[in-house]
Amino acid sequence: MTPGELKKRLREKNLPPLLFLHGEETFFLERALRDIVDKTVSADDRDFNLQIFHGKDCRAADVLDAVRTLPVFCPTRLVIVRDAQDVPAAELELFVPYLKDPVSETILVFTGSKIDGRRKFYQVFKKVGALIEFKKLYDNQIPAFVKEQAGNIGFSFTEDALALFCKRVGTQLQEIHGELSKLRNYLGESKVAQTDDVKAVVSDSRIDSVFDLSDAVGKRDTAEALRLLHRLLAEGVAPLLILAMISRHFRQLWKAHELLRQRAPEKEMVRRIGINPYFLNGLLAQARRFPGERFRGMFEALLEADLALKSTGASPSALLESLVLRLTAKQ
Repeated sequence: MTPGELKKRLREKNLPPLLFLHGEETFFLERALRDIVDKTVSADDRDFNLQIFHGKDCRAADVLDAVRTLPVFCPTRLVIVRDAQDVPAAELELFVPYLKDPVSETILVFTGSKIDGRRKFYQVFKKVGALIEFKKLYDNQIPAFVKEQAGNIGFSFTEDALALFCKRVGTQLQEIHGELSKLRNYLGESKVAQTDDVKAVVSDSRIDSVFDLSDAVGKRDTAEALRLLHRLLAEGVAPLLILAMISRHFRQLWKAHELLRQRAPEKEMVRRIGINPYFLNGLLAQARRFPGERFRGMFEALLEADLALKSTGASPSALLESLVLRLTAKQ
């Protein structure tokens, strides 16, 4: 079952007795779980008809007692097992007989970050219940999500403001949701967020500087890249975070370089690189600065820096400074 199909079944009040919500994107998962609770058991009936169990403290016998208890003054009983990936394997196997013959008046919902398809529990569940996966959005899907969520609470963005918001907030949907709420309150009667509004509300100068450092390296501006690197390290930004952002930027540059060589359409580039269309032209301009044959050597340099930061006692500042010099070298 897909998340969309789950929404449809909720609207129709036709949920199956066995559900397993799993995946990396906890924002969508938690929202779906909240909808299941709201649509299944009214607030007045939850004392007697809603039970929640948690991960490693969960015992199958207790859950099975709960699911086999008939609902009280309510057509449906809801039992939830959260963080199922932490339930001991032996306990999970005890659910298998129930999975094959569930109580029709009870909806049993498991949630978890991942599933192990090798275990009998999951193999049986896949046959008799509904597994719903909530996948993380790709970077290039974030702007559409932001626009949708902003529209839901009554405002929109200018194009530049949207690009800035996405750059500053990143890809964590829960954080996006919180920053949108802050921005909505800041706007007051205004219905359109401008770049100055985003700057006033959503500011993180250190994260901005990490992006700026990646851009400076991509532009092969050695002096600016070294200035930003030393500033970030002085402000306490983790060396591995700096390296990760530079590595991410160069993965995008390599993809852009290859797509330019293939003369791919811009829409195809945006999709395959996974970026906001607003940043495409700047990325392409940087990609053109590097000969294709240099990328393999640059990724070897990035790997060497990663291993050195994790396994030697060398100065992180010296390692990253040497890396920047190698990546921005003009030859």
